[in-house]
Amino acid sequence: MGKDRKFNSKNIKIPHTYVIIFSLIIIAVLLTHVLPPGEYDRYENKEDVTVIDPGSYHSVENSPAGFFDAFAAVPKGMEGAASLIFFVFIVGGSFQIITGTGAVDTGINKIAKSVKGRENLLIPIFVFIFSLGGGFMGMSNESLIFIPIGISLARKLGFDALVGTAMIAVGMAGGFAAGVMNPFNVGIAQSIAELPMFSGVAYRAIIHITFVVILSVYLVRYSNKIKKDPSKSIVYELEVQEKSKENTDVVIEAELTTRHILVLLTVLVGFIYMIYGVFKYEWGTDMMATIFLAMGIIGGLLGGLKPGQVAKEFIAGAKSMVFGALVIGLARGILVVLQNGLILDTIVNGMSILLRKSPSQFTVVLMYIINIFLNLVIPSGSGQAAATMPLMIPVADLTGVTRQIAVLTFALGDGIGNSINPTSSNMNSYLSLAKITYPQWIRFIGPVIGMWFIVGAVFIVAGNLIGYGPF
Repeated sequence: MGKDRKFNSKNIKIPHTYVIIFSLIIIAVLLTHVLPPGEYDRYENKEDVTVIDPGSYHSVENSPAGFFDAFAAVPKGMEGAASLIFFVFIVGGSFQIITGTGAVDTGINKIAKSVKGRENLLIPIFVFIFSLGGGFMGMSNESLIFIPIGISLARKLGFDALVGTAMIAVGMAGGFAAGVMNPFNVGIAQSIAELPMFSGVAYRAIIHITFVVILSVYLVRYSNKIKKDPSKSIVYELEVQEKSKENTDVVIEAELTTRHILVLLTVLVGFIYMIYGVFKYEWGTDMMATIFLAMGIIGGLLGGLKPGQVAKEFIAGAKSMVFGALVIGLARGILVVLQNGLILDTIVNGMSILLRKSPSQFTVVLMYIINIFLNLVIPSGSGQAAATMPLMIPVADLTGVTRQIAVLTFALGDGIGNSINPTSSNMNSYLSLAKITYPQWIRFIGPVIGMWFIVGAVFIVAGNLIGYGPF
């Protein structure tokens, strides 16, 4: 007799990442034939933020995408995301050089030994620290530079790449979404809403802590499960492959040598300089890539690698990034189609009409849902704020919803979905670095994002009931 087959989520077949994204491109192409084209006029407000004029939506000449536009969106998307794609290649190659010196493995081994028996303590610590970066400084793409180290540490502690990635990238995303003092979502949105900058901070701080607790508990439970039985890891095959590919030429010393210390100091100085440049001089990925490349080459030479070895390590690291780097360009292709088809503003306008016609008691929930949806087509937080807040504020005023609630629905709607948004360049970048496929990521982090969505809705409804305003 055959055994009864029990339901197992691992048996669910999710399409390949490329298939998912290209399907979204095709859907976008079809929408250009269905939705009427239109545009808003745009202008710079007193804070020099380019925003739309909410009463200026008008029809424009039809410009539907053709058959070959679906294919053209891919190279055009890669062209638009070129700086980020090359950044991923350079980060992967440079970190491989650093890894090739043995300094990182030796350093992480010492950390792992120091917390033996208390490994789980590092998870909430990392989540909280990086959530502060997202919540107070608006860190997002900056998480990429820490992902390789997070994964290396997680593996040394008996966890997997998912845990190492999530405690940094998703921790940062949770802080970004709550936006305690995030200048790139709450800051811009409040300036458009003419609210005191970072007002209402106490309520958002409570949301921040709630998100950190939810993520930390989930990661600790998952890490305990795979530590007991590694085969239960969602990326078990990846972990086996990575273990089999460990560079046997790299000597992991029991103690840090002078060369190791020089390499680690190079990495530390490089990270500090990058973070300083990002916030002081608003560096983009080009300058970050420059510093990372210099850090890799200098660190490799100080670590005892010959120039030829440095080159070989860089090529190996960059080669491992191909899959994910191409995903970034594919995802950008969706936005290319919507913009060239002149229907992106049409979608935004349709959402605002839906809000104005909805019963007032449902307005806050609809605002939240609409911002979640718009995050798919406008993955930039500041870009979404500039496009939607001029529309959301008049709707809030007309329906009796406070402007602070309108800002909160935007911040949570924009930020929570960033960790599962297939069009997110940042998410595709760190999955590329981690070598995690999109279906694997959804299976792993989906429950956390689902809980965040529900908790976010509760906070929005509660805030509306108590009249959450500029305090």
